[in-house]
Amino acid sequence: MKWQGRRKSSNIDDRRGRSSGSGQGIGGFSPTLLAPLVKLLFSKLGLFIVGGFLVVSLIMGKNPLSLITQLLGGGLTPTETGVPYQASAKDEELAEFSATILANTEDVWNSLLNNYREPTLVLFTGSVSSACGSASSATGPFYCPGDEKLYIDLSFFDDMERQLKAPGDFAQAYVIAHEVGHHIQKIMGTTDKMNRLRGQVSQTEYNKYSVMLELQADFLAGVWAHHSQKMTQMMESGDLEEAMNAANAIGDDRLQKQSSGRVVPDSFTHGTSAQRMRWFKKGFETGDLSQGDTFSATSL
Repeated sequence: MKWQGRRKSSNIDDRRGRSSGSGQGIGGFSPTLLAPLVKLLFSKLGLFIVGGFLVVSLIMGKNPLSLITQLLGGGLTPTETGVPYQASAKDEELAEFSATILANTEDVWNSLLNNYREPTLVLFTGSVSSACGSASSATGPFYCPGDEKLYIDLSFFDDMERQLKAPGDFAQAYVIAHEVGHHIQKIMGTTDKMNRLRGQVSQTEYNKYSVMLELQADFLAGVWAHHSQKMTQMMESGDLEEAMNAANAIGDDRLQKQSSGRVVPDSFTHGTSAQRMRWFKKGFETGDLSQGDTFSATSL
């Protein structure tokens, strides 16, 4: 991916090395496996959109039980104090890469949408506070509609490569573009419609709508990639395969199989590997926003 030397976004809030402090919020545990607890928390905290990466804490060796303890018993563990934070050269490169990809999403979506509101990307280490509550690195990248910000601990990209076997800079760009896709849904009013559904339908039914929401964000990431390539020609041979591999790695069916050895379709919240790949590819091939209505699709 040819991203070096291009414009970097100024919409970056770099909080790396800062402690978020304590406070209750949503930690990095799997809603797929702990749906009743998630339902209770969401009823108190409101809508909190995490991206397609929330359940990966189980795959990456994070202990969901310890995270729940932090959640219910006094907040998330703050970043260790007393030791000055010093970013590695790799971290700095990833921060520069993320700012460059965010800038590219700004260029694409400003060209496609009137009055596009550019989101802010928050870089953090360990834990972070948002308008949606507190979260830890184990949560994975997420978008908070309450403050219209994207949140990411850059160590996630290393986890993608080592734990999920989804390496590559375009796979990382897909992660950012997916979260920006959730921002597009906020702008278009889809997020608010989803929020109104909570409590009006069963958990199983709401999970189905959640899958539609996530698959649409994958589609929007594909739309971004389509128009980005036309505008900048950043993509190189193998980049599309990197994004497809990342989409495949975070399917609900694959993650559930890896974490528990069984698959429970009614608990899916993000879509299967095949669905995620299909909707990203559809967005990439068409670049047409009108073809991304996952809520009306006869087949996902």
